[in-house]
Amino acid sequence: MTLAELKSILREAPLVASVQASPGSPLEDPQVLLRSAQASLANGSKVLRLQGVENIRVIKRATNAPVIGLIKIDYPDSPIYITPTSVEIQALLDLGCEVIALDGTDRPRPNGEKLVDLVAMIHAVGALAMADCDCLDSAKYALSCGCDLIGTTLAGYTEARPATSGPDLDFLRDCSRLPGEFLLIAEGRYSAPWQARTAINIGADAIVIGGSLNDPVKQTAAFSKAVSRPRENVGAVDIGGTWLRFAVFSPELELLSLEKVALPQGQQERLDWISAQIFASSVRQVGISTGGVVDPISQVVTEAKAIIPNLVGTHFAFEGVRNVALNDGLATAWGHAMHPDFAGKRVATLALGTGVGCGCVDR
Repeated sequence: MTLAELKSILREAPLVASVQASPGSPLEDPQVLLRSAQASLANGSKVLRLQGVENIRVIKRATNAPVIGLIKIDYPDSPIYITPTSVEIQALLDLGCEVIALDGTDRPRPNGEKLVDLVAMIHAVGALAMADCDCLDSAKYALSCGCDLIGTTLAGYTEARPATSGPDLDFLRDCSRLPGEFLLIAEGRYSAPWQARTAINIGADAIVIGGSLNDPVKQTAAFSKAVSRPRENVGAVDIGGTWLRFAVFSPELELLSLEKVALPQGQQERLDWISAQIFASSVRQVGISTGGVVDPISQVVTEAKAIIPNLVGTHFAFEGVRNVALNDGLATAWGHAMHPDFAGKRVATLALGTGVGCGCVDR
């Protein structure tokens, strides 16, 4: 299959179904996975991403659909586990996979093998190489090695980029600006139709979705987490222009205690006071509401008005405690959106205190 031929197929049907079972899942059976693959093919997908020799053999023989094939295997001398060596590539080529997916990072491969040589091996028999990448440098490296497809598969799964709660759309956007002739494949934590549509709008040629289509293990775990209720007390912090407050709530959202002090002027003073309240209350989860812009990944205040002095640069991290910090306007909106009268609705709030804040939650 040529790159142009695959591009034509994906233009007609950009949704690639990744049909794989979670490790240890009772669904790890070629015949079971075949049924899942057939269901996806019957509802719009034309290309499959499959893992494992026997799974690929059974599904490809029964469907004759183009396959992005890979083999996951651990080697003791390398962190790479997606089609690490020429041995796995040869097995996939013998199965007739049109595309071979392999780790596209520049991390050391088993036996000292090189990505450029593996890509040449794939091209020698007329197949295409898809690089599963973790950052922009990896994508550039994979293209320099001759890869035909760039996937955002590994973003957030290595140390190269922090993990995002959903797909890493910024990484996808960066890859869309790379020069050269290649297909850009969005993959990794896509779970909602709007995310897939956004990926297309950014410039992806296709979106690979696995767990949200074909893995009830992942889906059940995700929904179980979404509906789980707190089992222990939770701490809440409010850093305002006048007061610094700390409250403790029960799992039933009953207010158990409330402490407050006049706002300390120094960063470390505030963090020390919050730490003391956490220790005294023995809570292990804390929500923090503060002025300014809070980076959701690093939990660092990146921008703030002078109404709260010395706030920029504050890093919210407390040992042994899971904490989430939000801008106070956003925290207010989120809190209202949790109320039974507003749950499931679009909620906008205006908070008037020492300063003015606003927030919006679109449910």
